[in-house]
Amino acid sequence: MRRAPRGLRVPVSQVKNLRLVMSHKAALALIFCLNAGSLFAEDQSAKTTGEKTKEMFERAMSRAESVTAASQQIKDIFARAAKAVVKIHGVDEHSEICGTGFFIDPTGTLYTAYTVGGEAGNFTIEFGGKKYPARQLLADIRSGTAMLKIDEATPALPIGKSEQMEVATPVVSIGFPLDLPETPNFGMVAGFDRKYLGRYFSTTHMRLNLPSQRGEAGAPLLNMKGEVVGIVVSSLENNSACYAVPIEAAEKIRGDFMRFGEARHGWVGINVSLARQPVEGSLAEMTQIMEDTPAARSGIKAGDILLQVGRKKVTQPEDVLDASFFVTAGDVVPITVMRGNQKLTFDVQATMHPASRTGLLLAAPGTPAMNQQAVPLSLGSDVPPTP
Repeated sequence: MRRAPRGLRVPVSQVKNLRLVMSHKAALALIFCLNAGSLFAEDQSAKTTGEKTKEMFERAMSRAESVTAASQQIKDIFARAAKAVVKIHGVDEHSEICGTGFFIDPTGTLYTAYTVGGEAGNFTIEFGGKKYPARQLLADIRSGTAMLKIDEATPALPIGKSEQMEVATPVVSIGFPLDLPETPNFGMVAGFDRKYLGRYFSTTHMRLNLPSQRGEAGAPLLNMKGEVVGIVVSSLENNSACYAVPIEAAEKIRGDFMRFGEARHGWVGINVSLARQPVEGSLAEMTQIMEDTPAARSGIKAGDILLQVGRKKVTQPEDVLDASFFVTAGDVVPITVMRGNQKLTFDVQATMHPASRTGLLLAAPGTPAMNQQAVPLSLGSDVPPTP
């Protein structure tokens, strides 16, 4: 029988040489793979950097386009609204007055700030390259506004809603700073304040990041649709910011004028302070019902928790400032309270507010709002800083 052939015999020295060659090839292969991986990583890194650069460029372009679009929007608002914005000249007992106003109807009625049209006379209105004599229709120091009129057909600005404004909402104003031509001003809503330097406003004012110069009092505050949402009434320190009264406050006064020929601030005779604990979401407790007042005659009692005045809901004592501002003397106002476990609504006929006779605008300085000292349903005191 034949034997199976034996395997090929290789000398030991050749085996060692073969192993050495194979290890060198493996090393070369590993080095190649590592270099290839490094090159791939570098390529990916370069690709990532390129993508980041592209993304940054696209962002910059998007921002530039946004700025351009916003600038164009402001230009469009200015082009439309400036036609209805006017320069006002007047004379008071001390000197000449110069300010801004704007038309609110096509018959020549215009709004301005009280500091411009409230206590001056001999008014002259400039618009459309001409001058027109104007007369005062109404001046209301509690709202900080005044109404003038010229006997001409005029353009008019559309009225918006300040209630739709929020902190950081962009706004535009148009005025005549330092007796210069009409000038657009762009900024944003910085806050909604009920008091300034310890004094309460008659109604909430919008604080604006808008620089305000002499001559811009009475300027319209516009939203980005070009609608009026407020009237610039006072400036803050260094003229770096300003306050605007909400347009609803001026419209309330205008409504009174249309009905009665005068502003009729209502009053029911209630003092309110901070309750110990909330009831139905309200911390406004009746602490005093003044004698021989509409509230006293209606059946409202001290200790009742105030929930609503007219259409205005109340959750804090300070809420009564806005609620009472929109009450008109002579109107019947529904006032809702909680008395124990009962929710009651009283129909109260408001009378003329005492401050309407004294001409006061803000609350007494230093009146605490969030302690046990009473906050009257309507407040009034000195005039705020003027532009």
